[in-house]
This record gives sequence, C-alpha cells and structure tokens, in this order.
Amino acid sequence: MTAPRTSATALISLLTDAGSFRSWDVAPIDVTPDETYRAELARARERSGVDESVLTGEGRIRGRRVAIVACEFGFLGGSIGLAAAERLVLAIERATLEGLPILAGPASGGTRMQEGTLAFLSMVKISAAVSRHKAAGLPYLVYLRHPTTGGVFASWGSLGNVTIAEPNALIGFLGPRVYEAIYGEAFPEGVQTSENLYRNGLIDGIASPAQLPELVARVLTVLDRSASASVPEPERWDGVDGDTWDSVLLSRRIERPGIRALLHHGARHVVPLNGTGQGERDLGLVLALAKFGSRSCVVMGQDRQAQRARTPLGPAALREARRGMRLATDLRLPLVTVIDTPGAALSTEAEEGGLAGEIARCLAELVMHPGQTISVILGEGTGGGALALLPADRTLAGRHAWLSPLPPEGASAIVHRDITHAPQMAAAQGIGAAALLADGIVDWVVPELPDAADEPAKFCARVSSTLEYFLAELHEQSSGPRLEARLTRYRRLGLS
Repeated sequence: MTAPRTSATALISLLTDAGSFRSWDVAPIDVTPDETYRAELARARERSGVDESVLTGEGRIRGRRVAIVACEFGFLGGSIGLAAAERLVLAIERATLEGLPILAGPASGGTRMQEGTLAFLSMVKISAAVSRHKAAGLPYLVYLRHPTTGGVFASWGSLGNVTIAEPNALIGFLGPRVYEAIYGEAFPEGVQTSENLYRNGLIDGIASPAQLPELVARVLTVLDRSASASVPEPERWDGVDGDTWDSVLLSRRIERPGIRALLHHGARHVVPLNGTGQGERDLGLVLALAKFGSRSCVVMGQDRQAQRARTPLGPAALREARRGMRLATDLRLPLVTVIDTPGAALSTEAEEGGLAGEIARCLAELVMHPGQTISVILGEGTGGGALALLPADRTLAGRHAWLSPLPPEGASAIVHRDITHAPQMAAAQGIGAAALLADGIVDWVVPELPDAADEPAKFCARVSSTLEYFLAELHEQSSGPRLEARLTRYRRLGLS
C-alpha cells in the first residue's frame, strides 16, 4: 500500500495558517528552444494547474513564519529542470536573507531527462544554497513525500536537520522502474519505503500531512533560542557523603530514572530524532531536540535499560552521538550529553565496527566542540562508553551516580583476582559523586532524596532546573575563553 499523492497546493494549504501563505514565484525562466518540449511543458501546466514542478513562498505555521518549497508531482513527475532549480535556489536564498526556517517538501522522480546533464548539475547549486542556509544557523526541515527518488533524494531531499517522511511513501535513490529496466528484475519489496528508512536510522520520523503542522510547530518551538534572562540557582546537595558501594547498587535499580524519564518529566518540549542519518541506529542511545525551562538544546544520552534489555552500547550509538554534535553546531544550540551505561559492547561486531575509534572521535570532537556543552552523569558511568560523552564545559552528577574505567567488580577482578573486593575498589578508586566533585571532574551534584528511584519525577525536575541554570550561565560566556577554560580544566586534572 502506497501513500495517496497530496498536491503541492493542498500540502501548503494544509500546513499554513488560513490566509497566511504568500507565493514568491514569478514566471519560470525560458530554458528551451525545442518546440516539442515547449508543447510538453504547456500540457503539464494545463494538467497540473501550476506553472512549474516547484512552488515556493512563505506562510505561518501555528503563527511562526516559515519558508516553504514543495514539489508538484503532477507537473512532469515533480522533476527538476533548470527553471525549477532556479526557483528553488531563489527561494532558499531569500529565506536565508530574511532569517526564515525552511520546510522542504520534495515529491519527485529526480532531475528532468528532457534537459539532460545541465538539469542534473543543478542539484549542485541547490545543495550549495541549502548548505549556506544551514551555515547561517537556520533550520532546514525536510518532509519526504510519495514518491521521492533520484537526484532530488540524493541532494536537497537528504540535507535536513530534521527529516520526516510520509507514511507508506516510496523513497529511494534509484527508481524501481529504472532498476527493472537496467537489471531485468523488480526491485526488492519493502526496501524503498519510509518505514524501512526509519528502521535503518535514515529519517527521524513518519507523519501524515495532517500531523505535519503540529510537528513543525513543535520543532520550531524547540529551536527558538529566545530564553529567560535569569534563572534561579538550583537546589544544592547537602554534602553528606555515604558509602560508595551503596551508590553503585542504587544506580543499578531498575526503577532509577534514565534519559527517557528525564525528557518526559524534566523537559518542556521534546522532538525525538532517530539514527545516524547514514543507515544505522542503536536503541542504546537517545537523540532529541529539547527545552529545559526556557533553554533549547540538543540532547543525546545513553538509555541504560535499552542496553541491558537488548544490546550493549555499540559503535553505531557513538556515530549517532556525533550526529548530535554536528546538529548542535549547525543549529547553534547548546549540547547536553547524558551518561548512563553499564559499559560498551564487547563483541566481534563492536571491534569490527570500530568501537575504539568511535570513542576516540567522540572524545576529540566533544572536547573541541565550538558550542556550549554540559554532561550529566545520571547513573552508571562505566568505561569508554561513559568517557565518550563526558568532556564538557560543565559536568553534573546525580548523588548516587558514579564514573569508573570498569565496574567495581571488574576492577576487583584485575587487582584481587575476585569480585568480592568490589566495595573496597569502589571507595579506593574515587568513583562516587562526592569524590568526583572533590577532584574537579564534576561541578555540581544533584540531590537525591534519598534515592532517585523513589522520586523519579522530582529528581528529573531537579536535574532539569540545574541544566537550565548552567545553560543560562554558559550562554553569557564568549566562545573563545569558554573553550580555553574547558581545555585548561582537563589539562590540569590530577595536577592540583
């Protein structure tokens, strides 16, 4: 079952607030002296009711100004020729100049065969315009409609900061008709579908046209960087230390709130994202756009329960984390990382998938990340998987959170050749929140009264208010001195 086709005009009408859409289109440029092709264009205009395969303009979506570029599949299969490409580029450039987010709605068979290589090469200038728009820190959102294939999917259809697709849509690089003509057999069923793209981490979600206005409004609300000027100081930990081994055991309680609980109870608005965008997803990592109080950010965090129940944290999770870093840079948003892992995968697949290299790249990119960064040790912080998300301008920890190169049992096995000395190793290695604070690894300990597992909503609210406070504090700092202070912090660890 494939999706019903929604025309560009119908999509725009559905998306925008009543009476708010204004077209930016002028007459298409004349690109051909060929009379046969001219006649074909004339028939396409008559049948579709539009003058080209792309419509552009601006409207309000739930009150927010948004530039919209959408393909009309009824005009020569939504194909992009020179005139359509020029219209697209002019609209993208105008949106960039006016500081507007763009919602792109491709539905196309690709570039226009009647115009050959020149039309094909137009994908370069469209991609360049999109890249300049994103370089200005402006959102570029993509809604892949049925069908989207060929050069359109392989250029401006795959460059979104956030990418959503229509349910049951045909989406793929090589159109099935072309594949069958070239290879003499049908393309395998179920591969070029929005649902399969989602399963493989290539798109962030699936939504019907009717659901799109609310979703776009939510994304733009989260991406709105305006915020309250002052934030009250959060609740402080009383400083009363306890047994480190008790904290380790408490951190492993199944009821202890994790990243998903933090987003549910602590964030005002959340837009879940999905996968690396490059054909991988790992259920052990959560990636989202979120707002804590009035402060917007990109959040990426380890889902401890998913790791335990399904699979340990693998290299794909860290590649997804690196997507989060790039997204924060593109959107000029702070980055929040949440550490809560019993440890990274120990397997043939993880080794061959480059786990060690991904940990190294995460470390290197995070410590040099140009934006504001906060890491939160929410519970278990075991090994390289935890270390990969740690470097930040500020690090917070739950009262019963901990950070260690190995779980205490593993450290005991190395030093004592048994696991019975795990409690002593936990204390000796200084892995608990109090020791982390004293050693300058952690900047703030979030109270647990007495244990986050017994008060998940209240604990998450305290983490949220603490995040909002430090996001506000970092916002006031200039980037150069902030980065230098971050590097100095790690350079001096253990020396004073």
